Amino acid sequence: MSPDTRTLILAGPTASGKTALALALAEHLPLEIISVDSALIYRGMDIGTAKPTPDEQAAVPHHLIDILDPLESYSAARFVADTRRLMGEIRARGRTPLLVGGTMLYVKALIDGLDDIPASNPEVRAQIDERAAREGWPVLHAELCRVDPVLGQRLAPHDAQRIQRALEVFLSTGQPLSSFQRIHQGPLPSQQAQAPEGTVMVSLEPDNRRWLHDRIGLRYQLMMQQGLVDEVQRLRARGDLHLELPSMRCVGYRQVWEALDAGLDLSQPAVQAEVAERGAAATRQLAKRQITWLRSMPWRTALPCDTLSPADMLAGLRQALRC
Repeated sequence: MSPDTRTLILAGPTASGKTALALALAEHLPLEIISVDSALIYRGMDIGTAKPTPDEQAAVPHHLIDILDPLESYSAARFVADTRRLMGEIRARGRTPLLVGGTMLYVKALIDGLDDIPASNPEVRAQIDERAAREGWPVLHAELCRVDPVLGQRLAPHDAQRIQRALEVFLSTGQPLSSFQRIHQGPLPSQQAQAPEGTVMVSLEPDNRRWLHDRIGLRYQLMMQQGLVDEVQRLRARGDLHLELPSMRCVGYRQVWEALDAGLDLSQPAVQAEVAERGAAATRQLAKRQITWLRSMPWRTALPCDTLSPADMLAGLRQALRC
C-alpha cells in the first residue's frame, strides 16, 4: 500500500516524548501533525496541556489545536470526522499526515468505528446539570444504575461526564446507552494480532515505569514555575467555567482549581509542592490508563523510550513507518 494512503500514528503515555520525536521526524519527511489530544483542542490552556510552542507549531503545521473555547465540548465522533477530513486535505497537498497524541479513545474510535449513538441533546443535558447541582452526581449515578445497570456498574459515582451522557441518552430515547453498543464477533480491529489494514502505529512505552513517573513529576513542577496557577486563575476569572466541564477536568487544571477553591495560598512553596504532587499523581494515573489501552493493541510497534537514544528512537520510528 502506498504510504500516502496509510494512517500513521505516534502514540504513547503523557510525557513520553511524542512531540519531540514527531518534530524530529518532520526534518526528514514532509508531514503535518494532527493532534490526538483531548486537552490541546482548548484555547487559553497552554501551560497545563504542555501545548507545542508557537515556534514548534510554526516549524511543522499542526491541526486540532486551539480549535475550541474551554466552555465547549468535543467528542470522539467529531474527532473522527475532523481527522478524516484533515488527512484528505493534507494528502491533497502532497504531504503526509501523522497523528500524534495519547487520547486513546480517539485512536480507538478512528480504528474501530463508532457505535450508532444518538447525538447530544443540549436541553436534556442542561436539565441533568441542574439536577446534579442540586442533588449531586452520586444521586444521578444511583439513578443510572437503575435504568442502565450494565453501564452504571462500570462508572464511578463522581464520573460526571459519563454519567451525564448516559442519562442524556436514556432520557432522550428511553433506551440505555449500553443498548447502543455494537455486538462484535471476535476482537475489535484494534485488538487483533495483525495491524488493521492501512494503519501503522508506533508507541513510546518505557520499560521502567519509574522513568516516566520522574518525567511527569519534573514536567508538572516546570508547569508550576511557568505560571500554571496564573493560567488557572485567568480561566476562573471568566466566571463561566466550572469543574464539571471536560476542559476543567483535564489533569493538572482540576488540582489547581480545587486548591484555589479551598483558599490555599499557592504563593507558598510548600503549598505549591503539595498541589504539584497531586497533579503529578493524577497524571501518573492517566499514563497508566494510556499504557493499558496501548497494550490492548498487540500489533503496535513499541519503542522503549527510556532506554533508546533520540537518534535510535528516530531510526526506529522511521523503520516502523517505512519512511
